[in-house]
Amino acid sequence: MLERLWIYQRERFPLGALGLLALLVAASATTFSALVRGAAAPGGAALAAAAGSVLLVFLQMRVLDEFKDLADDARYRPYRAVPRGVVTLAELRGVLALGAAGQVAIAAAIDPGMLGLLALLWACHALMTAEFFAPRWLRARPFAYLASHVPFGGLLALYATAFEWLPRGGSAHPVLGWFALAALFSTALLEIGRKVRAPQDEEPGVVTYSAAWGRPVAAAAWMSALLLACLSGGLAAWHSGVAGLFAAVLAPLLALGALACLRWMHDARRAEALEGLAGLTTLALYAALGPLPLLVGAP
Repeated sequence: MLERLWIYQRERFPLGALGLLALLVAASATTFSALVRGAAAPGGAALAAAAGSVLLVFLQMRVLDEFKDLADDARYRPYRAVPRGVVTLAELRGVLALGAAGQVAIAAAIDPGMLGLLALLWACHALMTAEFFAPRWLRARPFAYLASHVPFGGLLALYATAFEWLPRGGSAHPVLGWFALAALFSTALLEIGRKVRAPQDEEPGVVTYSAAWGRPVAAAAWMSALLLACLSGGLAAWHSGVAGLFAAVLAPLLALGALACLRWMHDARRAEALEGLAGLTTLALYAALGPLPLLVGAP
């Protein structure tokens, strides 16, 4: 069983990449919250708890998606781990239960007040998993589907900030709203980036933005998400006094993003660059809002 779960992890939940993202989200959220509140840097326990909880939320999202997409995967993507029998749904239910128990244990250990915030996060995730009880309507409208799902990225980022301010008896600073918006638009950037493809890579039954919207609109949507992520992140950085550092890190990636969009418009085979840049930009954005200022002594 462990060998099969390891195969599932490798194919559907790469721990290295997602662990790095969870750590960066947690470090950024807790450090940024401390910066805007004028508090001391978060301790290692708060950072580890936030990172562990974010990673478990990522796991929860992946496993619930396996249940949600089961019929489509069996019909159109039989090569995936669940349809071809690498893991069973019963085993994934066990993974889901362990992940939920882990989230509860971490939240309770940090501060009992975290449990209420976790319940709110779960409620939002449940609605998203149920596709807001209108799955056919949403799936027929890719923009509405995107708009209904990406706010969860902002909510998760806000939840991660609570590992800094709640156990210290503080409250959420209003500037965290800009941080949450940056996380939201970064989520949109990642989501669009992973669902734009070259014509030869499109699959039957797989809804992609490149196929649903066409290349010009998909490129414009991706670039808009990049601009909005950088803008909201820049405003968050300005309020925390690290706007110069943020600009120095993100401006080159913004230019590369514009260049990648132009190249994709001229050559449909270059779609993969958008997914790679989306991931790199997201990592850089989170780093520039929290860990990097701490490392270089800014502000």
